[in-house]
Amino acid sequence: MVFAIRPFAAGDLPALYHICLLTGDAGGDATPLYRDPDLMGNYYAAPYAVLEPELCFLLTADGEPCGYVLGTGDTAAFNERAERSWFPALRARLPHPEENDTSADAGILRLIHAGYSIHPDVRDYPAHLHIDLLPSAQRKGLGRKLIACFLAALRARGVSAVHLGVGERNAGAIAFYEKVGFHLIGAYPGWRAYGMRWGGAA
Repeated sequence: MVFAIRPFAAGDLPALYHICLLTGDAGGDATPLYRDPDLMGNYYAAPYAVLEPELCFLLTADGEPCGYVLGTGDTAAFNERAERSWFPALRARLPHPEENDTSADAGILRLIHAGYSIHPDVRDYPAHLHIDLLPSAQRKGLGRKLIACFLAALRARGVSAVHLGVGERNAGAIAFYEKVGFHLIGAYPGWRAYGMRWGGAA
């Protein structure tokens, strides 16, 4: 199996949705949890590829997508752009769930209707990223290569710090982030924030 990293292309969008779903349950397959298989991708993956495609990179195995890293170099500006150009159409098509709906779908729908926000503790880390790899691509050093690719693109833009969020149940991802050089910013109910700086103190 030959692995490669390449820039995102418009035809890759279905693959992003698929990978996002297959890794969406603390790194495991979230397919059984969702009635709408596109909901997770609508919030965690597709908007980055559509609105900031130059910071979206695909990992392929024999030409087939099996992972990605994506994000933004300026979280505040990206959030404003998503509020103008991504969420309105989604909200019109996907109504807000009933208050007593505790399904996984309802959870993502509430996120979509709330929009993106920035936790105060990560404001000094202007960029952020999401990375997901299918099991066939894990434990081969490929996640580290994807992170390096993304960080190189940030450095080329003059960005010097990045953050990410990870669910507290995702022990494998937490171990990976710490191994590749991210430090813990803060632990919160259900998730943790990690960050990385370069060209200065952590």
